[in-house]
Amino acid sequence: MTTIFGIPLAALLGQLLLGLINGAFYAILSLGLAIIFGLLNIINFAHGAFYMAGAFLAWMLLNYFGLGYWWALVLAPLGIGVVGIVVERTLIARLHDLDHLYGLLLTFGLALMIEGVFRNAYGSSGIPYAAPPLLTGGINLGFMFLPLYRGWVILASLAVCIGTWIVIEKTRLGAYLRAATENPSLVMSFGINVPVMVTLTYGFGVALAAFAGVLAAPIYSVNPIMGANIIIVVFAVVVIGGMGSILGAVITGFGLGLVEGVTKVFYPEAASTVVFVIMAVVLLLKPAGLFGREH
Repeated sequence: MTTIFGIPLAALLGQLLLGLINGAFYAILSLGLAIIFGLLNIINFAHGAFYMAGAFLAWMLLNYFGLGYWWALVLAPLGIGVVGIVVERTLIARLHDLDHLYGLLLTFGLALMIEGVFRNAYGSSGIPYAAPPLLTGGINLGFMFLPLYRGWVILASLAVCIGTWIVIEKTRLGAYLRAATENPSLVMSFGINVPVMVTLTYGFGVALAAFAGVLAAPIYSVNPIMGANIIIVVFAVVVIGGMGSILGAVITGFGLGLVEGVTKVFYPEAASTVVFVIMAVVLLLKPAGLFGREH
């Protein structure tokens, strides 16, 4: 049996796969956070709650309306995105000229409210959500068995992250969005409705969280605290990558997932804290983050 530093190769590759799956969720969630902060300057602490709500909406679409996974993958992000638009228009828009702390406190309170509603309605125990029949089973790669659904999660996350980065960094719409964060009055002089653009951007950011929630539903049990369990790590990922850096969020998300996977093999006790140790080191050496811009 092939080993690396005394660890069987199959065990190492298995943990790397698990780390890559975790990294897929870190990447897509931190991407939504980075978009909202980078373009709107809002620290959206409700992001984990919207992720959880996306998973629950997928479950409700199946159990109440008979709409399966593929419908949920489209409808849940759209539904949560609309909720995000309403939240931005009615609550967050009033805080744009105030300190970041006000937005953080508002979204933190919103997260507690959303979590409380689902906890009251469905309890704290997990609810199973089956993977679609098309993605059940797996592929024998010789050195390990790859579940089809896990592979799909990685590919879907990569596709969404790369597509979002292309839209924001390489298109005219993305240029307008970036310009609106720097000089909104100038952008408005070209006839562009900046407040509407800001609102839609927030809606898109939380829709990404809901999309991640639907992807997560068949892997993890759907429960009200699933967002609270992951959001602190996701904030650490965003800080390490650089607050507001789209590319930094994606690369750091996948990278830290792999680091977690390797740590679980060689030093399991540190797996839950390695991300925060890396964050502390990065903040000491490069306070703006690995891909952030110094102000």
